[in-house]
Amino acid sequence: MKTPSILSALLAMLLAGSAAAADAPATRGAGKIAVRTCHLPGAEGALRCLAVPVPLDYAKSDARGLNIHVTIAPAYREGAKADPLFVLAGGPGQAGSEVIVLLPTALKRVRATRDIVFIDQRGTGLSGKLDCEDKPEHETMSDAELEAEVKRCIGASRTPFAAYTTANAARDIEEVRRALGYGKINVWGGSYGTRLGQAYARAYPASVRALILDGVAAPDQVIPAGGRDGQAALDKLFEQCARDAGCNKAYPNLRAEFDSLAARAEGGLSLSIADPRTAQPVTFRMTGQRFTGTVHSILYSPADARRLPFLIHSAWQGRWEPFIARHNVGGDFAGEGGTAYLMHLAVVCAEDVPRMTPALMKEDAALLTRALAERMPAMCKTMNVPAVPYAAPAPIEAPVLLLSGALDPVTPPRRAESAARHMTHARHLVVANAGHGVSQLGCAPRLLREFLDAPSATLDAKCLAEIPAPTFQLGSAGPQP
Repeated sequence: MKTPSILSALLAMLLAGSAAAADAPATRGAGKIAVRTCHLPGAEGALRCLAVPVPLDYAKSDARGLNIHVTIAPAYREGAKADPLFVLAGGPGQAGSEVIVLLPTALKRVRATRDIVFIDQRGTGLSGKLDCEDKPEHETMSDAELEAEVKRCIGASRTPFAAYTTANAARDIEEVRRALGYGKINVWGGSYGTRLGQAYARAYPASVRALILDGVAAPDQVIPAGGRDGQAALDKLFEQCARDAGCNKAYPNLRAEFDSLAARAEGGLSLSIADPRTAQPVTFRMTGQRFTGTVHSILYSPADARRLPFLIHSAWQGRWEPFIARHNVGGDFAGEGGTAYLMHLAVVCAEDVPRMTPALMKEDAALLTRALAERMPAMCKTMNVPAVPYAAPAPIEAPVLLLSGALDPVTPPRRAESAARHMTHARHLVVANAGHGVSQLGCAPRLLREFLDAPSATLDAKCLAEIPAPTFQLGSAGPQP
């Protein structure tokens, strides 16, 4: 589950496009819903887009509605299989239209014979995105000022946040399936999308043929309380650097340098640097939350994580520009996309924060997520959404393929193992050199296709062991060859 980038100075420490006007034939049973040809970032060819109307509140027959944006990538071959693959993005707060980049990578083989259906969950992307505005001045604000900014954003919204739950999102998926005229569907979920996918499979078991869950969130997982997992990933990185001759030689005191920087940032640092974007002189305020949040986000990708020793050592020497450039990445490339921050809070404040007991916080306390966990209750008080009671998970009968990266700082293998206890037919694959996300790596795209073609058959996944570990970056020129 990626923390949102909006006001990233606070919660990255603490995871759109234009449509053409041309008409396209309706998909299967889309009925009177208008389907149009569209072009979205991340896809070279034309796609099909439509909006499926749903009630904002399913409990009220006269409730006002909203439109769920759906993007369809039609199967390459004629005579596509009747069971498409529905894609559920992460966050919470990421939209399906923002992960179209999966088409030429993770989903290329699946698309040969199946339609791929991307859903913008309510409150994300093109389904009424609930967000706050990022401003350049946020980079110079203190943690307290940033928190006040977020609360002002929440207070300015008139959105009924209580309607933006995982359960309602699952019901939206069923409305989309019915509107498109599909029978049983397959579901791919990534990160938080695995929580939504499990909720959908439990609410509508007759609609699900098979599930692929990548970066699995266990039903009992509390999103803001991830200190133990984040710390484990950071410790593994330090250990790998110590065992690597080049990394150990370049950064022999890496852990001590990290501890020193974290302590200094906790008190707040005013840094006069050359702006990594413009090279112009600028003042940047480094806080404990900015520092640990950036480190935590770097650990999601092993390739990114192997740059972290260089970033830490450079900052320890007083050259903060490389670290701040990496901190800026989320905002620089978000454009109109990026995680819907208010929608993220709506879900987490209703479903996770009420379960943040003192015992859990004591067990899961760690530097990388402590600031987020401590600040979330105050944010949620401002959100003022009712708690969603936790229900013991019912068994999932459909075949499930669970994918985990051994280096994942937020949904490591232990989370998938916990989720699998509530699944009758589950297969769990762990990739030693992967982090948060496996589907696009090595032979994984082929395995996704093989699993969907025959969900109950034996899957030979030995090829996943061939995915190599990235090399460490030892200088400004980049990672080693």
